Amino acid sequence: MAGFLDRAKEQAQRGLTQGKQKLDEVQAQRAGADLLKQLGAAYYAEQRGSGGAEATQRALQAVEAHIAAHGDGFLRG
Repeated sequence: MAGFLDRAKEQAQRGLTQGKQKLDEVQAQRAGADLLKQLGAAYYAEQRGSGGAEATQRALQAVEAHIAAHGDGFLRG
């Protein structure tokens, strides 16, 4: 019986770990998508004359930092 419980506990722990990894991936993708939206909005505002190049550059740097930390998987979604 102890062997069964040990295996069940191990399997549950593995499931929790996999679930947390998937949640982290989804959160990183959402954050990346939000950064892309901000970059697009900054670029649009710059082109329309209501925003500056500095805001666009900051948004681009934020996207690049996110890619460095989490990869570019969110760009394909």
